[in-house]
Amino acid sequence: MTEPLAIAMPAPTDRSARAASLRSRAAVEAGDRDGWLGLFAAHGFVQDPVGISALDPVGEGHRGAEARAAFWDNVIGPNPITMDVYASHGGGDEVANVVTITTSFPDGSKAMVDIVAVYRVDDNGDILSLRAFWEFDQLRFEPAPA
Repeated sequence: MTEPLAIAMPAPTDRSARAASLRSRAAVEAGDRDGWLGLFAAHGFVQDPVGISALDPVGEGHRGAEARAAFWDNVIGPNPITMDVYASHGGGDEVANVVTITTSFPDGSKAMVDIVAVYRVDDNGDILSLRAFWEFDQLRFEPAPA
């Protein structure tokens, strides 16, 4: 891949899907659970990854405040995550970002995966859906330094 995009944080008044995606990334990277959860519309949902997986055995996503909070607590929150954005394509109330997610573990090892994250927002800029397209067999692991 090329170098990640250098994307500035959006203005507080920016209600676009791209702005919501960047706020989401910032909250994840900062470990800001409440900030991330606060980005969603009441009935918003997360599908990460889209479809049936070990993270979503039914494949319908994590819907509602409690389910989104559990997703944070079980998937996002336990370990530091960085999200490098390589491309961002907006249209209407949605944006599709090409991202590499890196999760760092306490022993120094890392897991990386390339994804396409599609965000849809309402008129207030609140996230209605976050749908991440990726596959478990494409996870890459970097062992802890010796």
